[in-house]
Amino acid sequence: MRFKNKTPLKTLELKVTEFLSHYANDAYAREQMAPHIAKISLMQNHLYEDLGFRNRIEMGRFMNEHFPRLWEMKPKEKLWKKFIYDSINEVAPACENCNDQLNCFTCKV
Repeated sequence: MRFKNKTPLKTLELKVTEFLSHYANDAYAREQMAPHIAKISLMQNHLYEDLGFRNRIEMGRFMNEHFPRLWEMKPKEKLWKKFIYDSINEVAPACENCNDQLNCFTCKV
């Protein structure tokens, strides 16, 4: 099944920024990290890859440092991009071209 996201990318970016900002642990995370992650989340790979982390463990540590309350809320088996976009009731742009939808944790596509 293929999906066509009708939400403009700029709107998705703003929604992700607002969501992450709500859970930021300080001004740096809110003003610098949240917008950066939101912009990167529009890219086509796994979020940890597009952010330059070697693996999901590094991504988890980063999120725990900057967004600890969000880190506590995220199910351990759910990917960060999937969790963020599910939380704002949207589907990440990368999901449109994903070849692993059958294995993605509770994929809504």
